[in-house]
Amino acid sequence: MKSLTKKNFKKNPFASSFMMLSIIIPTYNEAKIIGDLIQLLQCNLVGKNAEIIVSDGGSNDQTVEIAQQLGALVLVSPVKGRAGQMNHGVRKSNGDVYFFLHADSSPVLTFYDEIASSIKNGFNCGSFRTTFDSPSFLLKINAYFTRFNYLFFRGGDQGVFVTKKLWDEVGAYKEEMVIMEDYDYIARLWKSGVFKLIPKATLVSARKYDENSWLRVQLANLKIVRMYKNGASQLAIIDKYKELLRYRKNAF
Repeated sequence: MKSLTKKNFKKNPFASSFMMLSIIIPTYNEAKIIGDLIQLLQCNLVGKNAEIIVSDGGSNDQTVEIAQQLGALVLVSPVKGRAGQMNHGVRKSNGDVYFFLHADSSPVLTFYDEIASSIKNGFNCGSFRTTFDSPSFLLKINAYFTRFNYLFFRGGDQGVFVTKKLWDEVGAYKEEMVIMEDYDYIARLWKSGVFKLIPKATLVSARKYDENSWLRVQLANLKIVRMYKNGASQLAIIDKYKELLRYRKNAF
């Protein structure tokens, strides 16, 4: 990860400009929650230069209809999977900065200003900390460690932002990846960009933990990260993940 220097700041094209933020949300059968997320975003974007893009993977529930009724730009991605859907959202966006947000994550209410301030101060990518929508003490421990700015504690569900300029340099999400795509992309940002960990937390759904247990999820995550780093195929990683966890049908 590059350190922030005066030289970095001078090269920052957004240091004194009006940021256009494209919020890109990949979805697949998220009718139960997409409406609340869009309305939360809209309430906190009044007077801001931003657009909300829902990039759908072919939902067969009311996800698309709800998002359209609320005024989001809704796209049906030609490639199903978060990586392909987020790339498709970028291709149709108008922003100077992209903010990738999972449908089951809710950003801090000041997310736009936090990102704009980070860009103004010379950072060209970053994310937030985590808090969970659960009173679980073990999840509070998980969330605590996300305050440390190490790659191991970063995830796509925290909300990831990147400038268009850095996106063009680093490249898109790898569409052949249907699992670990966020980790792979953040690792590339970490290597090439000036990464900002914003000291505020995105509210993340605990539904994966609710459907399993804290220990099962931790062990499964450690297993698939190890498989990924050892070069296992996407199919092998997904099969193992499904074997280790009970998980919602629309996850993959």
